[in-house]
Amino acid sequence: MNAITILLIERLWKFVKRQCLYSIYYDNLQTFKVAITRCLEQTHTTYQQELDTLLTLHFQSFDKS
Repeated sequence: MNAITILLIERLWKFVKRQCLYSIYYDNLQTFKVAITRCLEQTHTTYQQELDTLLTLHFQSFDKS
């Protein structure tokens, strides 16, 4: 796995945490897993527009000075 792939996975995980984990209490592990799964299942529908900008491969680069 290269650095860009890891960066994209970290961005996706941060998004999932923000959508379904922040300030939400889950009674058990099963409901926790279901919340994460539902969020991931909606990446191509409900969240597609937001993720298209978040998970872009166009990174800012800086010239070495």
